[in-house]
Amino acid sequence: MGETYQSIVIKAPVEKVWEAIRDFHDLGWASNVVTSVDIVGDADGHEVGAQRVLNGAFHETLLSIDEEAHTFSYSIDEGPGPLERATDYVGRVAVKPAENGGGTLVEWSSSWNKSDEAVYELRHPIYVALLEDLKQSLE
Repeated sequence: MGETYQSIVIKAPVEKVWEAIRDFHDLGWASNVVTSVDIVGDADGHEVGAQRVLNGAFHETLLSIDEEAHTFSYSIDEGPGPLERATDYVGRVAVKPAENGGGTLVEWSSSWNKSDEAVYELRHPIYVALLEDLKQSLE
């Protein structure tokens, strides 16, 4: 099994960060990474089953969303390069108060079957860049 974990502390309240990131169809905060979001199907961006295609390449489905716990998970159903070999890819995002009381901790992790370093090498820098975009958009 492969996995990746990234986190960042943002100097903004949990509610503000959650409001920015909770809509599966709205990645306006990630303009340096996401150039297009194509909505697939009729599900709302806050509804389990919502689907999107990012940058014409990453086909994703919202698996869970918990408004009270400020978490969501999603699958990558289809993707380029090494993602073609990965199965059961699940990403998880959690938004919570930072331990030192200085803002919000955002954790973004993922796991997949078939340990493949190429999947990590593809996804890790994308998640790091997404978190940096989120931070820049809110601070």
